[in-house]
Amino acid sequence: MTDLARPQFERLWPTLLMTLTLPGAEQANAVLAPMLLAEDTGTQDLTVRYLDQDIFGQSHPAIGWLRQCCHKAVLDYAAELNMSYRPEFDIQGWANINRRGDYHNLHNHPHSWLSGTYYVQVPDQSEAIRNRSDLNPGEISFFDPRPQANMNAVRDDGQFNPEYRRLPKPGELFLWPSFLHHLVHPNLVDEPRVSISFNVVLTRKVL
Repeated sequence: MTDLARPQFERLWPTLLMTLTLPGAEQANAVLAPMLLAEDTGTQDLTVRYLDQDIFGQSHPAIGWLRQCCHKAVLDYAAELNMSYRPEFDIQGWANINRRGDYHNLHNHPHSWLSGTYYVQVPDQSEAIRNRSDLNPGEISFFDPRPQANMNAVRDDGQFNPEYRRLPKPGELFLWPSFLHHLVHPNLVDEPRVSISFNVVLTRKVL
């Protein structure tokens, strides 16, 4: 077969999701979990009032460690995109405490470049009481940003999967484009689900 007859493939409009387990997470989470739970107990609507929070502005060593990890993750994400310049950005973060029955509706994060979540405490949902077979307690779902694409869904064609769902583990960090719609399924056990979410906002946009 000549080169002219060989098919050429390009993957158009990719949506890049980054996941990694942070080194030192076990030690940091042992400090972060009680600190965030205590803050939630003393603050009404802590999770809801995310715009009022600047968790990365705190001087606590565990927060400083996480700030550095998130900063490196953003640079690794940019490198994977083959960006020709080093992006300049700020990170704004907030605590999420999901107690029994808590969840997050479908949403995205306007006015940001990237968004992410670091998982501090993810309770085991295997003993949760389920009266429906389609429940996915504690998981996070991401949805295809092309709303018309799944009209042509064909089994095993990954281009048309309308939903990507994953159960996070403590110590994992997820990073994705802020335009991507996502939701968090309900926590169905008594142990709180604790995470820190953040937005990456470019301080100088290069066009």
